[in-house]
Amino acid sequence: MSLSMARSFLSEACYGEQELDANSALMELDKGLRSGKLGEQCEAVVLFPKLFQKYPFPILINSAFLKLADIFRLGNNFLRLCVLKVTQQSEKHLEKILNVDEFVKRVFSVIHSNDPVARAITLRMLGSLASIIPERKNAHHSIRQSLDSHDNVEVEAAIFAAASFSAQSKDFAAGICNKVSEMIQGLDTPVDLKLKLIPMLQHMHHDASLASSSRELLQHLVNSYPSTPMVIVSLHTFTQLAAFSLIDIPKQLQLLLQYLRDDPRKAVKRLAINDLKLLAKKAPHLWIRENTQTLCECALTIPYNSLKLGMLAVLSTLSGTIAIKQYFSTAAGSSSIPPRLTDLVKLAQECCYHSNLSVAAHGVVVLSSIAISCPEKDIVQLEQDTVLGVESLLMLCSQDSSPSGQATLKTALTSLVKLLKNRPHLSQPAVEFLLGQLHLSCDSSRVLMCHALAAIATHLPVLGDGMLGDLVDLYRVAGHSSTGEQQELLVSLATVIFVASQSSLSSEVKTVIKQQLENVANGWTVYRIARQASRMGCHEFSSELYQCLRTRVASEHFYFWLNSLKEFSQAEQCLSHVEEGDYSGAMSAIAEALRSYQKGIASLTAASTPLSPLTFQCEFIKLRIDTLQALSQLICTCNSLKTSPPPAIATTIALTSGNDVQRCGRISMQMKVCMDEFRGLAARYADLHQSLFDADYATLRNVELQQQSCLLVSHVIEALILDPQAASFQEHGTSGSVQTESEYERRMMSVFNHVLVEVEGLSKKHPPVSHLHTNCLCDAVIALLKVPLSFQRYFFQKLQSTSIKLALSPSPRTPSEPIPVQNSQQLTLKVEGVVQHGSTPGLFRKIQSVCLNVTSVLQSKTGPDYKIPLDSKTNEIDQRVEPHNDYFSTQFLLNFSILGTHVVTVEASVVDESGIEWKTGPKTMVSVKSLEDPYSQQLRHQLQQSGTQPAPQRSSYIRF
Repeated sequence: MSLSMARSFLSEACYGEQELDANSALMELDKGLRSGKLGEQCEAVVLFPKLFQKYPFPILINSAFLKLADIFRLGNNFLRLCVLKVTQQSEKHLEKILNVDEFVKRVFSVIHSNDPVARAITLRMLGSLASIIPERKNAHHSIRQSLDSHDNVEVEAAIFAAASFSAQSKDFAAGICNKVSEMIQGLDTPVDLKLKLIPMLQHMHHDASLASSSRELLQHLVNSYPSTPMVIVSLHTFTQLAAFSLIDIPKQLQLLLQYLRDDPRKAVKRLAINDLKLLAKKAPHLWIRENTQTLCECALTIPYNSLKLGMLAVLSTLSGTIAIKQYFSTAAGSSSIPPRLTDLVKLAQECCYHSNLSVAAHGVVVLSSIAISCPEKDIVQLEQDTVLGVESLLMLCSQDSSPSGQATLKTALTSLVKLLKNRPHLSQPAVEFLLGQLHLSCDSSRVLMCHALAAIATHLPVLGDGMLGDLVDLYRVAGHSSTGEQQELLVSLATVIFVASQSSLSSEVKTVIKQQLENVANGWTVYRIARQASRMGCHEFSSELYQCLRTRVASEHFYFWLNSLKEFSQAEQCLSHVEEGDYSGAMSAIAEALRSYQKGIASLTAASTPLSPLTFQCEFIKLRIDTLQALSQLICTCNSLKTSPPPAIATTIALTSGNDVQRCGRISMQMKVCMDEFRGLAARYADLHQSLFDADYATLRNVELQQQSCLLVSHVIEALILDPQAASFQEHGTSGSVQTESEYERRMMSVFNHVLVEVEGLSKKHPPVSHLHTNCLCDAVIALLKVPLSFQRYFFQKLQSTSIKLALSPSPRTPSEPIPVQNSQQLTLKVEGVVQHGSTPGLFRKIQSVCLNVTSVLQSKTGPDYKIPLDSKTNEIDQRVEPHNDYFSTQFLLNFSILGTHVVTVEASVVDESGIEWKTGPKTMVSVKSLEDPYSQQLRHQLQQSGTQPAPQRSSYIRF
């Protein structure tokens, strides 16, 4: 395996290779390091970050960094620079170095070189290692000494290292603060060096006295050195220090606003604006009314658009926080000013019509946030001003296809959707305006407007019918070329049509969409539209699109995937034809749907690959099949009341046995079986939900609704037939004010509420069991079936990817070989893990901690056969660890006092920032063989030779 082969091995993006492969790659890189050619050495060095990414466990990283330290110690300055870059790129792996002392010793030896460049590189290397050696006194001494060097390169490196150590070490920061202060105030220190030293003061926040002395020095610098570079650097360091220490933020706000108002230099004003924005994000609750008022006054009087834009950006950041409410709240005893007469509203109204699009966009954001969060008497006028401002900006941007115009349009549409969500009475005219603008806008603007219309129609479905005619007319003329913007427009328009039609497409609409797709759409566009139809419940249309796409793909896996989607859509289409009261028709529809689902699950299994196992899709469809079978069985059970009614003596039997359920006859036992089955399905849906750490919120809500529908049916069975007195309706009811996020959720919640009302009314009027009760149950089943199932985004697309890779030590030499351990000792099992992310980590939720569960079970026993306590056969330990830089490590102490083979299982689950536990896996198993310790073996042999009955085997517990 050559260096080029190691490069090709490391360039692959997949995980899961054996340790042998990683060690082989490390050996090949080591050969490159020991090569006599400088080029091969450099190439080997720069490949190390890929090795760390490929196999991010300490045992390999430690060996690799020790080899890099040798190269750093023995190589030339260019190699040292390469090692420095590798170390900086691999910062998250530094804490996995096991032999820190040896590594630092090899690196630190270069600090005594006569070459100032070598010393400078070493100082930067030490600064990069500050997170793992924050309290190394020899490193502190070398940095302090190098600050007095006469070589500029070495001094700059010492400043970098000093800043890095100051951020990590309180002792170093306290010790270096005075020296840095002397150098900054010293007359012999060049100005450019002072400018590099000043930012170091932002790290002097470890205690109050240190922060206070640093603030005094910075205040002195700002007053004593009025030059623009010095003021800019000092003010920014001032802000960073205040942001870390928190208690000085109000003072810093006043200082920055003073410079913004009084200093005539644009560069200083720009710096003050940037720092104000930083503090607005960091601590908006510390902005008092006077701060916001000063900023508004400056923005109203400033003649420069660039600075006005910056100030509005700060106000835009503040507008979505509590600072706006503080601005409009009046202190006790002060006169109340109407909101529309305040400087903030005047500024926002003025900027809404500004010639600069970016300024206008921020004005719209501020004005809409005020209209949302300011419920005052004269809010009506403010709402009208906001809508007019948004509409004028939309009209201006809708024909501008430049990136800045599109960014402004997106901002304006986001503000409009947020406003309409909180003020629904403004929706009708706003939607009419958007529909009118759709015909006049460029294609890229139409796409954004379609997204806004879809969001509005989702929250306010009553507006959907009014949109449909204009949208279909536009779809007829939308596709006239096959450009990317046209394809995107076809998808966006189709999505809005699906949302507006509420899963019931007319034949005219289908014909229009199909005609456009046949003319200009490519296969990917057709698939995206079919996918949106499946999400919105338009299954008949999506089935037709999947049918025509099946033969247009290049892989049999894709063919089977599309074929399975077609079958699922056909299955759901069968259920949509169910009529209320037609129970035999419902059973026929379920049987037809199950046939399609069985064909689809077979195709879905064939579509899965090792890299794409389709685990969620298969499990979700299996649960859907089992749910439909359970619903069909429930209808059959209800029909059995007609074919096998309770006997005449059922009441007497119930009184004799004391079991009131007996008076319902054999249907009661069948109903109990059905209830248990639905509760089991609900538990399986809960398990599926708990495994979907990477799923989007709509998918999780969809799974929750399926679980709730199963719980609802089981509850209805109990309330109507099995135990009417004990059944409670309070815990299953939902408030009418719950905000739903999709049409599917809205329909399901409506069905839940309707069924509960019907059941509660029937259970109070009629005792069980009669045809009224069974009909009510069947009607509930049909109501659930009539809601078209929504296949949410996670079924088709995975936006977030998170996985955990575990490594256990000690590990067996071969997978089938058990780990030997003496029964008188305990095994220390070390569990290391790495969290691996996709391209968008933390998009929906982030890992806060990892829960590790270790269990051991006795598989086969080899010792004498006598009664063993249950707690001696098993171990079960739970431990929670917080990953740092996506790495975690912990240890478990396991007892194997019983001779034989034990199977140890380590299972990982994660806890997100909300404290919710997710069963993500993985699950790793290892075999442990418990052997008899030599002393017990010798004692047993002696006893056997003397003819005495051997005592029970010696364990770690018997010793004490």
